[in-house]
Amino acid sequence: MSLKKILSKIERELKERKEIKDELYDSMRKATRLSKQAIFSIHKGQFDEAKKLLKKAKSLFAKRNKILPVHRKLAYAGIVGSAFQEYTEASILLKLIEENKVVSPEEIDVPLTSYLLGLADIFGELRRRALDSLKTGDVKTAEESLETMELVFHELMAMDEALHSISELRRKSDIARRIIEATRGDVAIEVRRNSLERSIEKLERAMKMEKE
Repeated sequence: MSLKKILSKIERELKERKEIKDELYDSMRKATRLSKQAIFSIHKGQFDEAKKLLKKAKSLFAKRNKILPVHRKLAYAGIVGSAFQEYTEASILLKLIEENKVVSPEEIDVPLTSYLLGLADIFGELRRRALDSLKTGDVKTAEESLETMELVFHELMAMDEALHSISELRRKSDIARRIIEATRGDVAIEVRRNSLERSIEKLERAMKMEKE
């Protein structure tokens, strides 16, 4: 084979790889966007809409699976991992809020590392749910969100091997700790405020009865 033919073949292969990469990245950006929209729908209580969005996102990961045998490294590239993490976060949040259960990586068909990193992102969304609940006076839901955050964090901290081998997980765990502490403070303040209001109302009723 002449050098010209060899180089032409290489050029074609490189072009094909670029086309595959561009198509894959476009799909992953769409999957990420759909997952973010799903999280927004979950917070609005629109669970059916969230499920539809996550179903569309999942279908886009099929393109990633097709290139695994040939471009395995590309299939785990940054934007792909980020898409899986966002999808995982949305899927876990939906299951937690709707059924108070945790979805497994096998159920949503995501890589283990992406699952753990997506799980570690859930704290921000649970804090948002807690704060939204406090704004409407729903302290019970805020307390439940905080309890879930603490439970998930406790389980993550017990994973010595994962924390040792996945540096990003350690970083996200540190952020999660600060989020939990802030949320605990917000919930405690609201609980004390409600308790004070009830005490004042009780005192006012007692004083009114004495005057009567």
